[in-house]
Amino acid sequence: MNLLKALATVGSMTFVSRILGFVRDTLIARVFGAGIYTDAFFVAFKIPNLLRRLFAEGAFSQAFVPVLAEYKNRRGHEETRLLVDHVATLLGLALIIVTILGMLAAPWVVYISAPGFESEPDKFAMTVALLRVTFPYIFFISLVSLAGGVLNTYSKFSVPAFTPVWLNITFIVAALFFAPYFDPPVMVLGWAVFAGGVLQLVYQVPYLRQIGLLPRIRLGLGDEGVWRILRLMGPAVFGVSIAQISLLINTIFASFLQTGSVSWLYYADRLMEFPTGILGVALGTILLPSLSKSFADKADGEYSQLLDWGLRLTFILALPAAVALAVIAVPLVASLFHYGAFSEQDVWMTRQALMAYSLGLLGMILVKVLAPAFYSRQDIKTPVKIAIFTLLATQAMNLLFIGPFKHAGLALAIGLGACLNAGLLYFYLRRANIYKPQAGWWMFMFKLLVAVCVMGGVLYVAMGDNQHWMHLKLLAKLTSVTMLVALGAVSYFAALWLMGIRPKDFMRRVAI
Repeated sequence: MNLLKALATVGSMTFVSRILGFVRDTLIARVFGAGIYTDAFFVAFKIPNLLRRLFAEGAFSQAFVPVLAEYKNRRGHEETRLLVDHVATLLGLALIIVTILGMLAAPWVVYISAPGFESEPDKFAMTVALLRVTFPYIFFISLVSLAGGVLNTYSKFSVPAFTPVWLNITFIVAALFFAPYFDPPVMVLGWAVFAGGVLQLVYQVPYLRQIGLLPRIRLGLGDEGVWRILRLMGPAVFGVSIAQISLLINTIFASFLQTGSVSWLYYADRLMEFPTGILGVALGTILLPSLSKSFADKADGEYSQLLDWGLRLTFILALPAAVALAVIAVPLVASLFHYGAFSEQDVWMTRQALMAYSLGLLGMILVKVLAPAFYSRQDIKTPVKIAIFTLLATQAMNLLFIGPFKHAGLALAIGLGACLNAGLLYFYLRRANIYKPQAGWWMFMFKLLVAVCVMGGVLYVAMGDNQHWMHLKLLAKLTSVTMLVALGAVSYFAALWLMGIRPKDFMRRVAI
């Protein structure tokens, strides 16, 4: 399997999803703005979305895929199928219980996650109503993650990568055609979450059947593989998903700030998810099965080379993305969200959060590459220790930054916490001699920094005055920002090309 080709496939599918995600958020901003109703929806959606990232994409995937890869490579199809059946049945039962409890306990969940809303009864009540509609999403999306883990292990990367598109489609259709039929209209977004979860799960069923691993209801509490996954999964909640825990705590802090703070952080986070999804999630998705196979085969040299490949790709793509987000923050926010109820003030406030987040983008993506290095080896202790320390440090930074920087301070704490997390993961990988950097890193980084400086200068000059972007029409904005992004990309990769860096340098094949 060509890893660069696989990365391009996953990245392109994720790109489609992210583009539709921006269309979705532009519609939400235009129709609902940034106020009481959007604050209520974003909190209600954040809770099941957080659980999805913690247990489905985070801890569950990192615990499940290494064990599944071992079964696939060593034990044959029948034992692998039995493991999938047992895990799916146990996960489904647990999710039913969690979903019911979450819907019943919605008022308490909202109070814990956004205590500042209690002083505004209408906002609190609306958040509770929306949460009861959106909470079943955790049931559907966790099963989607199980299916995605199976498909990725069998190198069917494009299917799980395309799956999120269905959620964005349901949002777009709901906001465009069904909002007037709901009272208040924002309730349509809650039902879009529910419908999107169902569609994503149904979409993956034929592909599971195609590889002969469509789960059957079969309870196997004595299955040794299931218990290994459970033992890995518990601590992995902290090790993999520390940024999501920090985001939830940020929502608690933001709920005490002025109305709109939750929404400003959300829109900035959506822009951050574009590079983290296309690069970070894609790299983590294709690296975990390959690293797990190398570990199972005891191929230490191959293992270290895979990590080195992933780290170089992270730097060459994430560093320019971070600089670009900071430099052209206003053009991006204004072009995507400054319509209808989304005011000029909302643009400036979202820009502050985006610039603060961008300082930690490289760290956020590095964690997606470095954490699988531990979990592919079924090492849970090291990432957990790092995660707990990072969580405490992030909250200390929250308290330090929220006073002078308000909502932007919360974003800054998240970003710096991610950098700390990545730095400590790298340190322990090197100390344990798990990862040995390949030759040429110093010259590689020098060339990278030169190219980033060239790109940053080109973008700064080309974007012009920030205020100018506030007055452009929709088509002019979208055309201009597309050309601006393209200009930045061309200047960056041209500089790399002139300094001798070629795409073939990142070609890598692995056995599947």
